[in-house]
Amino acid sequence: LSPGISLLLVHDLLLSKSGIAAPASHPLRVAVTRHKARLSAELTKIRIKRGFTSIDKLRTHLTRIAGDHPAEEPLENTARSSNAKCWPHPRWVRMNSVKICHTNQFQTLNPDYEIVESLSEILIASPGEKILHMDKHVPDLVALPPDTDVSKLHGYGDGFFIVQDKASCFPAYLLDPRPEDGPCLDACAAPGNKTTHLVAILQGHRLKASKPQVWACERDKVRAETLKKMVHLAGCDDMVSVKPGQDFLQLDPQKPPWNIVGSLLLDPSCSGSGMIDRGEIIAVTLPSGRSDNNSGATSRKRKRKTVSDIENKSYGEEKTDISEQGSSPLGDKDAQLSSRLRALSAFQLRLLLHSFRFPHAQKISYSTCSIHAEENEHVVIAALNSEEAKEYGWRLLRRDEQIEGMKSWHRRGDIHACRDVLPGGHSLNSQDIAEACIRCEAGMEEGTQGFFVAAFNRALEDGRYGLAILNGEEKASSRVTELESGAVDLMVLEEWEGFSESE
Repeated sequence: LSPGISLLLVHDLLLSKSGIAAPASHPLRVAVTRHKARLSAELTKIRIKRGFTSIDKLRTHLTRIAGDHPAEEPLENTARSSNAKCWPHPRWVRMNSVKICHTNQFQTLNPDYEIVESLSEILIASPGEKILHMDKHVPDLVALPPDTDVSKLHGYGDGFFIVQDKASCFPAYLLDPRPEDGPCLDACAAPGNKTTHLVAILQGHRLKASKPQVWACERDKVRAETLKKMVHLAGCDDMVSVKPGQDFLQLDPQKPPWNIVGSLLLDPSCSGSGMIDRGEIIAVTLPSGRSDNNSGATSRKRKRKTVSDIENKSYGEEKTDISEQGSSPLGDKDAQLSSRLRALSAFQLRLLLHSFRFPHAQKISYSTCSIHAEENEHVVIAALNSEEAKEYGWRLLRRDEQIEGMKSWHRRGDIHACRDVLPGGHSLNSQDIAEACIRCEAGMEEGTQGFFVAAFNRALEDGRYGLAILNGEEKASSRVTELESGAVDLMVLEEWEGFSESE
């Protein structure tokens, strides 16, 4: 009976409504249930100490901490930690305007739901309560209580509603493609939520096209199949041309049809550190199991996953794991993360600079589901400071130029992260860049995952004003130089697709 199995069995014995899923005579079940009285007594002590009057309230609180379900507030002696996730995560559903003609069709199909004015009412909803909140920033976006089973909504199976985190809607909405811009290119498209959002926005601008106006590239052919299914379910087949197996970096911007692309959405592989329940690995210290010197037994042991193993799995395969004591060398963790972020940021910059080379493009949105400045503000500043930005006239879309919902979003870029890589004495520039960038933080009252997005535009008549926000020709610090030169091992990323979308 290993420590890990013991932990799971005790959890099921004390907290699971169905108890331990094993026959009454099973040896593992017997080994734990013989101590039920003592374990229950200890749990009662902990529950009372934490201020919960029942097991149900404790269980609901724990699931709220996990970000899966709403919960009642704990008593006063249960203080919130500033570093912990304090708010549950709502279920965000984007009404697919490609198939839905008016915003109140959600209630037409699901009449049991009542509209509430504030998101906070969604976050503290009672289990099973049927209420919805119309988002104030992104059109056609609805927040539902965290315990909502979206698959049971009328219209979900028909593609009327698309499960998409609020932050994940920001890139397409900030890009705001228009029919007059020309075709739109989604550079890293799977699984397709942002792709179909682009179509919805274009149709909102009364685009009626006889041929596809959104090109969706996906290098991974397996993920491209998921992309095709999403596009079909959303009713976007006529508007989207999926390019399975197409590596964005292999496109020649000067050749047809890519030379007429007017806007690009770039949401590349990233660390995924902002994803709900993915940014943190639960650290549980368990007693070591008995050592076994039998070589035969040793040969049958399975390799234990490390934190690094978990982080480097691609989206759709990742499993949350418990990092047991000794399973990952803590002294190497920071160095490994730093090395990984250097590789990722260099790769992201490479993609962003490639997007600058499309001759007809006038708009680009760049986003990650990462909380690390190395993948966010640092990449943006390196891109602004690049030769490509100078040559083609790219600049950062200022906050006052952004579409209304994004302009009013209050969480902006990290000014300290901007100062880290800008030349000294230019705090005004840092402020401008930080204000132009948009951030989201997981576990806060806005109900989003951790996210970052910024947009670029260009003035075709002036190819040199792309650095206006940087005050001319001054170069950034060595961090930017390192990113520009690509002085990291890009081969690290050749086979890894990373995290790119919130389902």
